[in-house]
This record gives sequence, structure tokens and C-alpha cells, in this order.
Amino acid sequence: MRALDDSLGGALHVISGDYIDVLKDLMKRYNATSVHVSAEYEPYGAARDQKCEDAGIPLVRTGSPYAVAPGRVRKPSDGTPYRVYTPFYKAWCAHGWRKPAITPKIIPAIKPEGFAREFPDWQLPTGTVITEAGEKAALKRFKQFQAKALDTYDEDRNMAAIDGTSKMSAPLKWGEIHPRTLLAELGESKAHDVFRKEIAWREFYADILFHNPHTESEYYAPKFAQMRYDQPGENFIAWCEGKTGYPFVDAAMRQLLHEGWMHNRTRMVVASFLVKDLHLEWQHGANFFMEHLVDFDVASNSHGWQWTAGCGTDASPYYRIFNPIEQGKRFDPNGDYIRKYVPELAHLSADEIHEPWLAPTAYEKGYVKRIVDHATERLESLARLEEIKTT
Repeated sequence: MRALDDSLGGALHVISGDYIDVLKDLMKRYNATSVHVSAEYEPYGAARDQKCEDAGIPLVRTGSPYAVAPGRVRKPSDGTPYRVYTPFYKAWCAHGWRKPAITPKIIPAIKPEGFAREFPDWQLPTGTVITEAGEKAALKRFKQFQAKALDTYDEDRNMAAIDGTSKMSAPLKWGEIHPRTLLAELGESKAHDVFRKEIAWREFYADILFHNPHTESEYYAPKFAQMRYDQPGENFIAWCEGKTGYPFVDAAMRQLLHEGWMHNRTRMVVASFLVKDLHLEWQHGANFFMEHLVDFDVASNSHGWQWTAGCGTDASPYYRIFNPIEQGKRFDPNGDYIRKYVPELAHLSADEIHEPWLAPTAYEKGYVKRIVDHATERLESLARLEEIKTT
């Protein structure tokens, strides 16, 4: 908010209170006949806007935080929404999107007098790292990504230890940059197309949630609600704290706690570990992510978790269980990502760091033992899957 205020020359007013009462007061004070907003499609925002209209506040919805608004891309055969990503992506590209809006030099507006500028003064926990916020910072970061990483994005995006992703998830979430701004800069190379597809995943999940609002917290594939799950206990706490004994999982969870962000590859790995190694329902992990991610997006979060849990869209023909050891070896081969976030293992070599239980000095600096055996829990997860297949 302070970055936005700076860009407006100190003209941003932040007013706290019941939103219906505040809006009605402002409309009366300035003789306004309507309130202009960006269209909301997530369940909470859509319900909030509906409450405003039910209270007699006329809303004018202009634009949305998507290149193509949810609900617009439909099957040409019968007009129903897509349920699978690949055909959605093709139709989304064919639909197209407008060019980025040009920023006006002058915005005619009333200048409120005597209004409180109630900027919140939130205190960050000790040691918390936050990135620079605002449109200017987002554009700067994207330009850096274009110059250094976009052309190799298809090869580097999964490597946890390198700065190979755009870091645009938080700016997109908070409206600091628009997806059309990103799309306008893309060419037709393989790397650029892979990045475009990642933007489309965000839009696909928004479309899925728009048509299925209950899937914010309920199973997209209802049969998975019948699976046997364990109750969260000590193992869940260990997962939350990054103390599972699996280095790649622990590094990712500690990155989340320290930075409020996590690499996309490791999001899948820790999600699979929670659901398929600890046998907990995906909602427990999704809620923890909601509490800690600075880029929390309800559609991407809920459906990213469901995809990994096997109960979402685009389910593979087989029930995929990520191996946390092999994932680490593949996407952090030298162990640099692990060393950064799990200093207890920094003394281990690349050959030792992914399986510390095989290294004689692994536990000398306080690293925890494994809370479960992956091979055993993999078989248990498959057994539980078979139970719901036969019911």
C-alpha cells in the first residue's frame, strides 16, 4: 500500500471499518452514484461484492486480474467449461486477450480533505524476509527475469537452488502487475511458451474454481473424500516446521517459514509428502500454505494441492507419489538449496546430503531422524487407494 501511495504522490486513502458502512458514507459524502471495482471471481470476493449490491451499493466491474476472465473460455461444441488443462490452454490462446492498458497521465478525481490515512503498522516476526513491493518493483523484477532467465526458463524452472523463476506470483496475486503485461513480452520460443503455459495454469485454476466454488475446500474428485486418512499430530507438526528428516522437504518448508514463498517444484514435493507419506488430507497443507504464503491465491493453492493429491483436474492415469529423495537429487543435485535452508547438513557432500541416514556424520549438528520410511508409506498409500477403487 505504501508503494502504491508513493506512485500516486501520497494520494492513497486507507479507511478501516465495515466495508458497507464505509462505502455508503463515502457515496453520501461525495454524492457518488456507483463504486468502480475490478471484477472478483474467487468465492470470498464475489460474495463480498454481492453483499455490497444487496445493500444497495451499485458496483461497476471493470477488468479482472486475469488475461481472460474466468467463465469466458468454453468448449465450442456445447458451451460447457473445460475440465482438462491442455484443451483449455489451446482455447485460451485462441480466445486471446487485450493489450496492456496504457497508464493515464492524469486521473480526474476528488481530493478528500481531512480523511484519516489509516495505514496498518504490522510488525514482522524476527528474521522474516520480505521482498520489495509495488508495481515499480514488480516491473523491475520481471525485466531482470527477461534478461537473465526467461530464455532458459524451460530448462531451469524446476531447479530449486537457482534463481530461474519469475517470482511474479505475489505481484500477480496483489495486483502489482497484470498477466497481460507479462504476456505482451513473450515470443514464440520453447522457453517463452513454457512460461506462457504457467500463466495459463493460473487462469485455468481460476476458471475451475469459478465453476466449482465448493472445491476451495472440498474434493474435486469426490471419491477421494472416502479414502482413509490419518489425523494430524506430531508428524504434521514436524512437516510444518521442516523437521521431517527428509532434507529436500525440510528445506522447502523452512524456505516457506522464512520467506513466505516456496519454489513451485518443492510445493509439489512437500504436498505429496503430506498426503501420500503422512496420509493426511490435502486441506491441512492448503490451510498451512494459506497462512504463510505471500503469494497465496485460493484457486492455485486449492487446485495445486488437489492435483498433487491425485483428486484434482488433469489427474494422471496413475497415482503419482513423489519420491522426496529422488526429487532432491534431480532438482538440487549439488545440495545447495538444502544447505541454504538446512544448515545442520551444510557439512555433507552432494553424495551424502540427500540421504543423511547413510552418512556417518549427518546427525552431529542436530538434524532430525526420518519420521517415516518413504518406501513403506508409498505402499501404504497405494493400498488405501485400492480401497476406494473397490467401493
